[in-house]
Amino acid sequence: MKITKEEVDKVARLARLGFTEEEKEKFASQLNTILVYFDKLRELDTRGVEATSHASTISNVFRDDKVESSISKEESLMNAPDGKRGCFRVPRIIE
Repeated sequence: MKITKEEVDKVARLARLGFTEEEKEKFASQLNTILVYFDKLRELDTRGVEATSHASTISNVFRDDKVESSISKEESLMNAPDGKRGCFRVPRIIE
């Protein structure tokens, strides 16, 4: 299969892209080079090779979500500069 400059032009028109004659020739040449590589890949014997979606294995790097103990509300307020009724008190930012 070979892609012609006219086929590139047709796809460009459908995509509403404007290419110069040089660009059409360049893209046709590049697409034909890609097709040659695909033909080479077809020559490979892939029987017995499992299909994959990634070249390397992927594993989950996140830890399990576990409930763990934490400091109490009173402990967290011990170092607060200003606390009131069990809450942190901060300066007003909106007047």
